[in-house]
Amino acid sequence: MPTLHWIGKNKIINHHLEVPYKILNHQYGFSENGKTETPTDGDNLIINGDNLEALKSLLPKYEGKVKCIYIDPPYNTGNEGWAYNDNVNSPQIQKWFAKVVGKESEDLTRHDKWLCMMYPRLKLLHKLLANDGAIFISIDDNEQANLKLMMDEIFGAGNFVSNIIWQRAYSPVNLKKTFSQNHDFVLCYSKNSQLFEMNGLERSVEANDRYKNLDNDARGFWKSSDLSVGPPIQENIYEITTPSGRKILPPKGYSWRLNKNRFEEFCADNRIWFGSKGDATPSIKRFLNEVKEGITPMTVWTYQEVGHTQDAKREIKSIFAESDLPFDTPKAVKLMERIVQLGTNKNSIILDSFAGSGTTAHAVLNLNKQDGGNRKFILIEMEDYAETITAERVKRVIKGYADKEGTGGGFDYYTLGEPLFNEDNNLNEIVDETKIREYVWFAETKDAYQKQEEMYLLGTNNGTAYYFYYEKNNLTTLDETFLRRLKTKASQYVIYADVCLLNEKLMDKYHIVFKKIPRDISKL
Repeated sequence: MPTLHWIGKNKIINHHLEVPYKILNHQYGFSENGKTETPTDGDNLIINGDNLEALKSLLPKYEGKVKCIYIDPPYNTGNEGWAYNDNVNSPQIQKWFAKVVGKESEDLTRHDKWLCMMYPRLKLLHKLLANDGAIFISIDDNEQANLKLMMDEIFGAGNFVSNIIWQRAYSPVNLKKTFSQNHDFVLCYSKNSQLFEMNGLERSVEANDRYKNLDNDARGFWKSSDLSVGPPIQENIYEITTPSGRKILPPKGYSWRLNKNRFEEFCADNRIWFGSKGDATPSIKRFLNEVKEGITPMTVWTYQEVGHTQDAKREIKSIFAESDLPFDTPKAVKLMERIVQLGTNKNSIILDSFAGSGTTAHAVLNLNKQDGGNRKFILIEMEDYAETITAERVKRVIKGYADKEGTGGGFDYYTLGEPLFNEDNNLNEIVDETKIREYVWFAETKDAYQKQEEMYLLGTNNGTAYYFYYEKNNLTTLDETFLRRLKTKASQYVIYADVCLLNEKLMDKYHIVFKKIPRDISKL
């Protein structure tokens, strides 16, 4: 399989393992009832901070649990200024990351830098994605080819789903010397192609504009399907008289799809459409509510179906009543609704780690209101506007804006806090003990932590009881006195402490594994 190489790849390939684990600090909760100091417990999150560190902070609770990921990373056009403060331990890469991306079209270091920025983020996104989930990535021609090869490496070429074309613009740009670009790509990969099943589009009329109800049929929305078919069947070649009196035969080389008796039955059942004036070539009405398997989505998404950039700009302006917003190419809400419809169910978690204006949360809230779903969103935005625009948009969508009724719902706003380990690789004692226990439990079991009644017990997993004998201001010792305090019966014990005084014979007898704090705490 072809592989992609660039300057700095050997330094960046395992950088996601070196990223410091930081805790999340809760700032406030928000719902249709307003702002609160306490968490909403609704599991919708907006996080302000570098997305590489924020993604790492999500692992203890969300690894392998995110059903759908959407990201809209910098396209690397050379016109935008973007900088990510990745602390890569390489003078060469640090030099690149200390500069704003250059505008020169042939500046190859610009592509190297972009790849170095994206690779560790994609590695962490892969960890967070559920085995039956999928990731959708917006991109243009500047990095589409590089991104495809990088995704083949991280997600596996066999998990490639599609390269979707989104018609983001509908009118040409004047004075272009070659082509006027009017599309972006949406690259889609699954975590495991054997487990991923994409939804059809039958769940929403808005998801496919081909379904309408031009004659107000009580059976609901329908689309017309050609009545003629080839090769011709002789008994199905007959003359049809339209309601306006025009006589029609099938086109040359074709016959009608129905024989004459069946056609008359369809007419009596109002399943034949002759156009609004009654003189069009007849077609069969196919009702949306009769679609059982779902409409298979096409790989070209037109602006009529999923909106375009100007739609998105108008949407943002209607929310904020402002024209000066820092988004040149925002994504349409209908585009995000389409992605969420295809890649999730009503209880899925959706993650967007380049959240921008918050379109993903807007789409999730809209769909939940439409079908009563309980989808959850996680947004990450590193820029200063994370609260003033990203979170503010979600607030207004929840409560209502302009002439739009509020969707309801809520979210919790977080910032990145202290690292779990300090520069000397010792536990950072500023960090809340619950956060430390949550981390250790997940590092051992890859499961979400739940507080236990027994002191020092983290929990049990596959017959093993895990104890974290840690006290911020005291040295802890694993000895026989501590053993006599244990209440949980298990076939094996993993016990963290500062010091161990047990002999090997006793540890073998009770199947005890000692791990020293903090040296033996695994790094995620």
